[in-house]
Amino acid sequence: MMHAATARRIPALLWLPLGFNVLFLCVNGVFMLIAPKTWYEIVPGVSETGFFNQHFVRDIGIVQLFLGAAFALGAVRPAQRPALWAAATVWLIAHAAFHVWEVAAGICAPSALLRDFAAVSLPALIGVALTAWTWRIRTGRR
Repeated sequence: MMHAATARRIPALLWLPLGFNVLFLCVNGVFMLIAPKTWYEIVPGVSETGFFNQHFVRDIGIVQLFLGAAFALGAVRPAQRPALWAAATVWLIAHAAFHVWEVAAGICAPSALLRDFAAVSLPALIGVALTAWTWRIRTGRR
């Protein structure tokens, strides 16, 4: 098992991707809650997925905000970090996998994956990397 101080310390290399997930997910979530119609209209590809539903946009906004909060809380609560980051990452992976399925099923063009990469796949990949790092540290593997 790692020394507690080592487990608490997040390497400088991970702060940028961690910051991206925290800021992007929280800001996107707040935007979806405050201005769902504007969010629906300006985010590329969203209006192509179906009619506007403010309730649904706000539901997902709450999820996005909670995901960002999980990454932020994990940064300052090392004991809960693995569970917080893993839980958030599971949702992000499922969301990204759903986007891939939509392309495989012919619902969306393959170009949608590239268009959506920064908002859908990148947070999931960052979550995987952060979660893998924290689990390795927790189990004493480097």
